[in-house]
Amino acid sequence: MSDLLQRLRDRGWRLTAQRRVVAEVLDGDHVHYTADEVHARAADRLPEIARATVYNTLSELVSIGEVIEVSTDGRAKRYDPNARHAHQHLVCSRCGAIRDVQPKGDPLAALPEGERFGFTISDATVTYRGLCPSCAGDERDG
Repeated sequence: MSDLLQRLRDRGWRLTAQRRVVAEVLDGDHVHYTADEVHARAADRLPEIARATVYNTLSELVSIGEVIEVSTDGRAKRYDPNARHAHQHLVCSRCGAIRDVQPKGDPLAALPEGERFGFTISDATVTYRGLCPSCAGDERDG
């Protein structure tokens, strides 16, 4: 059973067959699927699942804080079930691959007091960009 499924059960979230299959698709380390990718994988398991159901389920999971919506550089939003562990993202600038990373230190502490302009900072999102090994290899080969 996935960690996400257990968290949803623990909070008493009604697990219909459609919701369950979406949660199962999102299970795993470094999962960052688009809504269309979630739908395609869910339809492999439950062919009658509607695209609207997947979109609505993802929206609900984001609103209850069990999934993080990740937006990068105008690409399709991706959905990250790693909502319980503080982390940042490493994104390939070419293909859009995303990996969870856990750098040492507090990103809030990295912003000096003089650069806060009186804001009370409650959250920081850091995105590291570069080329994944596959795209970097393509660049060397080309």
